[in-house]
Amino acid sequence: MEKTREQQAIAAYLKLLSAKDCDKTLLNKREVLLNALAPSLALKENTTNDYRDVIEQFVETLPAEEWSGFLSITREFFPFWMADIKAISLLNAEDGFNVSQDNWVPTSIPLDTLWQTIDQEKFSTAESWAIKSYSKALRDENASQELIATRLKMAKILVVRLRDAPIYQTNAYRIAVDATTPLFNLKSTRQLFLVVVREFFYFWSGNPEAKDHILKPNRASIL
Repeated sequence: MEKTREQQAIAAYLKLLSAKDCDKTLLNKREVLLNALAPSLALKENTTNDYRDVIEQFVETLPAEEWSGFLSITREFFPFWMADIKAISLLNAEDGFNVSQDNWVPTSIPLDTLWQTIDQEKFSTAESWAIKSYSKALRDENASQELIATRLKMAKILVVRLRDAPIYQTNAYRIAVDATTPLFNLKSTRQLFLVVVREFFYFWSGNPEAKDHILKPNRASIL
């Protein structure tokens, strides 16, 4: 029997990970997860928006502690589902696949507590530089005080969540975002958080054109 598009994509993805000596427990976990996702994907066209919609709906059914791992897997799987050989080769060349169980995630912390105390938090010089630069850029755009205060709280929360990230964890920012997003109970608040962390990334990473990326109307994706 001929394999479906999803079955072919899953088989190709798992074959590559297996060739990279991926931990067998992780391989099995990915196979189970992607097989559960496959029926929803089978109803969609091969487009980025369709894939994003399925992932955003599916992730809502998962416990908060599983979001980060799930999103990491679905980002890896996306070019296989799209049959994008160039993207797969680029991801492979950059060692963009997670094949180890020894992965950092931020320490669990109650969001309510952090939200109430974050403005009293002490930040290092490097942390303060990014936060202050983001604040100034928002003020320069004549953003309201309420908007600035909310965005800065969210940016500060992410900075705190990143503090114990190991130096070798090159994708720590994304992992921290994935682990923090589900802590916001309201979907609208999660969407705002995703907008903020996308804006703040340019300041956090020291991009000289960071101010050009704030207050844009584009919807931020969880992926």
